[in-house]
Amino acid sequence: MQPLPGIRIRRLRLAGVSRNYEVDFTRDQRVRDLSVVAGAFSSGKTAVLEFIAYGLGGKRHPRHPEVLRKVRSCLLEVELSGEPHVIERPVGEPSKVAYVRRGTLDSPPLSKPESRLIDPAGSPESLSALLLGHCKLEGVQLREAPSSRESRTDPLSFRDLMNLAFLPNERIASKNFLFENEYMKKHKLKQVVDVVFGVHDDRAVELGQRIKELGARLTQARSELASARAFVDEQDVPAVGSLVAEQYEGELRELTEELRVLDEAAHAGTTFAGRLRRDHQQAAQLARRAAGVVRDCETQLARMMPLRAQYADDLVKLNMLAEAQLLFDPLSVMTCPACLNRLPAPPSVENGSCSLCSHELPHGDGHLTLGTADAQQVSDERQLDVAAEIRATKARLKEITAYVEGLDASLAALKLRAEDAAIDEERAAAAVDEATSPSVTPFLAARDHLQRRREEVLRNLQHAENATKLQAGLEKRAALVKRQEAQIERLREELDRLGDAAQDRDLVVGRISGRYSELLRQWRYPKLSQPMIDTNLVPYVRGDSYREASSGARTLLALAWQLAVFEVAVETSAAHPGFLMIDSPQKNLGHSGTRDAVIADAIAIDDFYRHLTDWLAEEGAGAQLIIVDNSPPTLVEDNVVVRYSRNEDQPPYGLIDDETTVGEDGHPQPPHTDQP
Repeated sequence: MQPLPGIRIRRLRLAGVSRNYEVDFTRDQRVRDLSVVAGAFSSGKTAVLEFIAYGLGGKRHPRHPEVLRKVRSCLLEVELSGEPHVIERPVGEPSKVAYVRRGTLDSPPLSKPESRLIDPAGSPESLSALLLGHCKLEGVQLREAPSSRESRTDPLSFRDLMNLAFLPNERIASKNFLFENEYMKKHKLKQVVDVVFGVHDDRAVELGQRIKELGARLTQARSELASARAFVDEQDVPAVGSLVAEQYEGELRELTEELRVLDEAAHAGTTFAGRLRRDHQQAAQLARRAAGVVRDCETQLARMMPLRAQYADDLVKLNMLAEAQLLFDPLSVMTCPACLNRLPAPPSVENGSCSLCSHELPHGDGHLTLGTADAQQVSDERQLDVAAEIRATKARLKEITAYVEGLDASLAALKLRAEDAAIDEERAAAAVDEATSPSVTPFLAARDHLQRRREEVLRNLQHAENATKLQAGLEKRAALVKRQEAQIERLREELDRLGDAAQDRDLVVGRISGRYSELLRQWRYPKLSQPMIDTNLVPYVRGDSYREASSGARTLLALAWQLAVFEVAVETSAAHPGFLMIDSPQKNLGHSGTRDAVIADAIAIDDFYRHLTDWLAEEGAGAQLIIVDNSPPTLVEDNVVVRYSRNEDQPPYGLIDDETTVGEDGHPQPPHTDQP
């Protein structure tokens, strides 16, 4: 069976810090028609659907503490018109860019990841434009004021279309199911339904605008394809298939293995020279030691020679000082300074005055500082000090001279010993070369040959990879041109048919209303009467709007409305994504404190799932339904893709199954809170 156009969900993977968290919606590599995510409350079931919506361009993702701690990116594997793709968005702050590549999560990428903007949705490079293109809705414009033909228009966003593909918990049983409290969203939902079934106002004008816009994009795509082909032709890129690249990779692996074997053989073939290598190492060590001793001796000589010269200079200065004290003693007064005749007697103290100058002395002790006797005594003491310094300096100079002469005498012998050690090292190295050269040389030649071949193969492989990338780029551009041509052709055919066989909106609404009534009868809605959907798409039962019904009744009416639109869209090949996600179909029917006893006692949930399985097996073949339910019946046990226990002893605990906490009662508590 050929896959329907649109989108199918294959796998959700949350890439974490230390591990990944995954939900698989396939069976035998094919998308399941019905997938049920089951388990206890507050285990992360709703987060699965919210992450799928986030991967398809949603504005936000679940922000539970364990998600922000553990998860770094959201990867969604989908089928776009039957071809597998992977959409990746970072987790943390909602990203403004998504990365899309062809292929699956576990297979090598078939193309380089392509950056797609989240906003603005109307940009041709946005993720919304890509997804809408696979739903046959690319380029659709919605009027801000539907009743005015001159109203401004906004591009259709895939987030708008998700209202028909995702029924979240908060909309089930809500009195704001059709966004009655939000004027713009209410009218946009009605417009989206009309667009999906092709019955909205100004259909012909809108088709013409889309054909014109797609024609401009097609012209640009053809121009880019022609430029890329011209570049490839100028570069003379050969047509290289994946088989050639695999051959080069296989040859590269073989050469690498041959090099490894050759190195092992060379090592084994030269082990006999181990003793010669050890001898060479010992000789080299001795040579280094001898050269070090010579350097130390020369260094000591270089340091001691200036020291010896300094001591010799100090000795000369001391001898000059001793002679100067004998010749020019300033403390000896033996000649009269006036007449320069020798004094008959040394100066003395007479009656408190100096006998030489008759100056009264301030001291009464009778001591003359410059007396002959005192000067002679001081001179003798200083003469003795200088003599001691001269003897000590001579002794040190003699020791230094003896040490320098010893070093100088031993330096020649040390140099000879170092030269002999160097010669021994050269002989040992020559012996090693002579012994190993005949064994190593063939290995070296063979290794050089293998290395040259390996470099050549690497170059060829690089050229093959570059050629493959260029060809992949050409194929991608050609596929884009082909897809846009097909879209324009389809729109032109639809425009041609519009004048003769335009679908009547009343007929479409009537068919949806009929399916809505049929579903309520199958589910045994109590006291069913006058079920219908009016022209404003508002569901009625018993003559009243759904807003007047009880909580449990609103659950059934919301499910019936959503399924009626989905089923009719699939059966008529309308522009619907082809999948539907429902969160908690048993809300108010037995799983919460606000249980609607009248409805819950009359409705069997088995009827709901039985209808889905029967419809998917016949009219809905190829469509996809993903349902989150706390306790699905045994009827769909084979369709349960994962069941979260919220019990550490029964894995998986939840979506983030390695994140659990303990409450005050000692029992494991949920890591985050789901909707009931």
